[in-house]
Amino acid sequence: MSGPSGAGKNSLLARVLPRIPDLKYSVSVTTRPARSGEVHGVNYFFVNDTEFQQLIDRGELLEWAEFAGYRYGTPRGFVLDAIEQGLTVITDIDIKGARQIKKNLPEAVFVFLLPPSEAELRRRLLGRGTESEESIRRRMEIAAEEMKAVVDYDYWIMNEDLDEAAAVLEAIITAEQAKVHRASFL
Repeated sequence: MSGPSGAGKNSLLARVLPRIPDLKYSVSVTTRPARSGEVHGVNYFFVNDTEFQQLIDRGELLEWAEFAGYRYGTPRGFVLDAIEQGLTVITDIDIKGARQIKKNLPEAVFVFLLPPSEAELRRRLLGRGTESEESIRRRMEIAAEEMKAVVDYDYWIMNEDLDEAAAVLEAIITAEQAKVHRASFL
């Protein structure tokens, strides 16, 4: 799942993950400092630039990208191990990362989360209380570019109402899990 910063990816995932038994969240690796309340290994694996580069060099990231001055990546081993166990893996990644995964895992399904408006997106970013005005301005510029990529995704969800957005995401996951080519009994 992708979407601009502030679209509500974390809130949506927190709502949906407990409702689908075989759904596993892929914790990303990042060079971004932890925000208040974030836990290493739960929200992200927080590493420094040298450690991140070593992960790239060893081919241990399924995808990685730089966003707002920090690097983020998806641990390859975690995702492939979970899929081998029959789990559905969901992660939140930027559009560059999604493009890399599309090349590496063509069977993956891509969902784009949209905010209801630019004004609401800005309000959400301000409401975090963790961003400087310059950071918010930069994130808004990036968001405008990112939203153009929605046409490259399989599904889109408008996150105006969290309950409705959760119902749509659950329906997408359930439908994708029920596709015949994914059946383990065949």
